[in-house]
Amino acid sequence: MRRRLIQSTLAVVLVVIAVFGISLVIVETRTISNSAQERVDSEALRLASIVDSRLLGDEKVTAAVFKAQVTGDRYAVIGIPGQPPIEVGTKPVGDVIHSTAKGEEGETVRVEEPRSTVTREVGRTLLIIALVALLAIIAAVLLAVRQANRLASPLTDLAETAERLGSGDPRPRHKRYGVPELDRVADVLDSSAERIARMLTAERRLAADASHQLRTPLTALSMRLEEITLTDEPDTVKEEATIALTQVERLTDVVERLLTNARDPRTGSAVSFDLDEVIQQQLAEWRPAYRSAGRAIVSSGKRHLRAVGTPGAVAQVLAALIENSLMHGGGTVALRTRVTGNQAVVEVTDEGPGVPAELGSRIFERTISGRNSTGIGLAVARDLAEADGGRLEMLQTQPPVFGLFLSRTPLKTASQGDEPDEPGTMVR
Repeated sequence: MRRRLIQSTLAVVLVVIAVFGISLVIVETRTISNSAQERVDSEALRLASIVDSRLLGDEKVTAAVFKAQVTGDRYAVIGIPGQPPIEVGTKPVGDVIHSTAKGEEGETVRVEEPRSTVTREVGRTLLIIALVALLAIIAAVLLAVRQANRLASPLTDLAETAERLGSGDPRPRHKRYGVPELDRVADVLDSSAERIARMLTAERRLAADASHQLRTPLTALSMRLEEITLTDEPDTVKEEATIALTQVERLTDVVERLLTNARDPRTGSAVSFDLDEVIQQQLAEWRPAYRSAGRAIVSSGKRHLRAVGTPGAVAQVLAALIENSLMHGGGTVALRTRVTGNQAVVEVTDEGPGVPAELGSRIFERTISGRNSTGIGLAVARDLAEADGGRLEMLQTQPPVFGLFLSRTPLKTASQGDEPDEPGTMVR
């Protein structure tokens, strides 16, 4: 592209120089020739007037008198009636420019000048024109190179930016070139880079969330299948298979929820459900894991609470909290339900050392973890809670207490709606 721009600019300049240069040469040549002819004519008239004045004054007309009057390469012949011609200067050889003037006393004056003087003057003029043309060509080449670099370099940068976008590097360059059209292309590429970066971030986040959220259900499902393979009792096999099918349904719900990545309770995803059923389901699924670790998981608090949300999402939030207590906590894990205002609260606590003070305010941020874990679980759990119109908070750091707040529907009877918080039976 640089070569084409330089060639095109140089071609335009050469055409302009050729058109105007040739015209200028022709005009200047004619002007110089006419000027030389006018000089010779003027010189002949001047000498004729001198001869007239001397004849009228009865003075002699000799070559010595006019020797100082005829200078340069000019040659003059003065013809006076009754006298031999008077020659002044050296007669030129070759082509000449001449002019003849007649005086009042009948004398004639012929002045000649060699045409080589005109040729030399035309040559000097052509040399000046050629130098100017050469300077114009050099200036045009420099300007063309500058303009070519100004246009080609941004295009090269834009091509590299597009190539980087295609290779998966969506960083915007925010570089502008002072050319409106190229800056517009740069704006579009930067906007595309930002959109691609957002899409890649969303895809990576989805992959990380899916990996984390699917790990626990798949582990629980594999444990159920292992128990099925180790028993020969039909009733136990049927019971475990039923639980496994329930877990498969929950696993499907997790996948669908991760793909949508957002829900609005007004769309119908949020429903009124029995909070006890979700809690008991989690206790049944996590009890084997806690038993294997030599620990216990219990529940207490207000019973028969109904909450508004997505049962599968609430189950995933509780699973994240229970898993967090299993990995980072210690002792017995307790799930306690209570009511505050028009909200149902599920508190998850354990007897471990709690959350370090430096992580307390950042515990729900992604990649923040007290140990060598992904740091995704609590962040995803909070997103799921907020998507259902609830919230997930850390109520206490030592011992750790996490609270899941969900909207609840008023009970049908006043006695049920005003029932105070009472602890329920411990379930192991």
